[in-house]
Amino acid sequence: PAIHGGILARRDTPSQMAELTQRAIAPIDAVIVNLYPFAAAIARPGATLDDALDNIDIGGPTLLRAAAKNFPAVAVIADPADYGWVADALAAPAGLTLPQRRQLAAKAFRHVADYDAIVADYLAHDTPDETPDAAASPAEMPPRVTISLTRAAGLRYGENPHQRAALYVPAGGSSGGGVARARQHHGPPPSFNNLMDADAAWRVVSDCPDPAVGIIKHGNPCGLASRRDLAEAYRLAHAGDPVSAFGGIVGFNRPVTAAAAEAMAPVFYEVIIAPAYDADALPILQRKRSLRILEAAPAAAPETATAVSATDAPGYDLRPLTGGILLQTPDNITENPQSWTTATARAPTAAELDDLAFAWTAVKHLKSNAIAFVKNRALVGMGAGQPNRVVSVHLSQRAAGAKAAGCVLASDAFFPFPDNIELAAAAGITAIIQPGGSIRDDQVIAAANAANIAMLFTGVRHFRH
Repeated sequence: PAIHGGILARRDTPSQMAELTQRAIAPIDAVIVNLYPFAAAIARPGATLDDALDNIDIGGPTLLRAAAKNFPAVAVIADPADYGWVADALAAPAGLTLPQRRQLAAKAFRHVADYDAIVADYLAHDTPDETPDAAASPAEMPPRVTISLTRAAGLRYGENPHQRAALYVPAGGSSGGGVARARQHHGPPPSFNNLMDADAAWRVVSDCPDPAVGIIKHGNPCGLASRRDLAEAYRLAHAGDPVSAFGGIVGFNRPVTAAAAEAMAPVFYEVIIAPAYDADALPILQRKRSLRILEAAPAAAPETATAVSATDAPGYDLRPLTGGILLQTPDNITENPQSWTTATARAPTAAELDDLAFAWTAVKHLKSNAIAFVKNRALVGMGAGQPNRVVSVHLSQRAAGAKAAGCVLASDAFFPFPDNIELAAAAGITAIIQPGGSIRDDQVIAAANAANIAMLFTGVRHFRH
């Protein structure tokens, strides 16, 4: 009571100041608190529940909240980064201004809110809500979500120059992985659009189990190929759409070799992102002054979390909505080719099946309605973001040109009409993979049989809006 009386007493209220004198309580003019390192404690390998509970601060948040409540009289400092300028201001004749005190109070309340969010999400993680009025079962989405973010970097602007933007990461989380935590080796700071496309590149190559290279333009893979030799994989990815590749973002899921770096040298790219770079590859890439070279680690998947944790928030897909936010678990299910069924009279050959599996990975990273043409584990044509699927087939054929003959085709959702199959057959497609489930599946299958096209149904849709 003596401490909180000294913090909370209103200096402009005579009765409160008289009570301090009566009880021999001295007023407290500044409160400086560093909270227990809860986030660091739970991030340590092998951390237990007891470790977490021991690191939940009680007195610290209470002191910060009390001081922030009485900010006109009390300076509250929750961030060591503020020590220097606050000390200078307190030592100056004018002291801290009221706006400065108010900003410090807002920062303290935000700091406590972030801290509480991390604790709450840790305790809720993988814990079913067993209250009688629970709005969701453990298998459903959580009834309440708290996400605390810390600004990691300012950006020059957003998607357009008139938009402000910054990069944020989960508050108090571990070092983590993914694009947001990437280490930059070279080049100017990445822009908002650079980071968006780099994330798309990182996602698509991370989805490929074998060595792969992807080229992204405006959020869509315009090139993607898989080969053991990364330089060859790059050349095939670039050949998928050389025009669109210019000014794009290149992603690797294996360390970049010197041969791959040399292969990229003739083309202008904005960003290269990879898990690592061979020592002799970096100097080759660094010849380009404006090339942003990023090194990223895999981001941990949340599996089947029942609450959004500050350390696992990247595993959830959040979409802004006017007046709200949509939240979903990521489209990262493990594909099981054994569950795919042959819908046509002809089953795919072994070579076709290999390409169909690769095409199925590629198409899930294209904006729907999405179509991918693949040959020899390389994307040679794609159609994305179209209002109807037949236009996406047409665009894929136009991009592939003569290379369309002998390709396989992947569709992110079912074909509503057989006209898609007829156009694919005219392009030279030999096999198709799609979810199935249309009310006209029989007509679609009949069109494929008439063209001797093998068709697999996956039973899984991969819309990407």
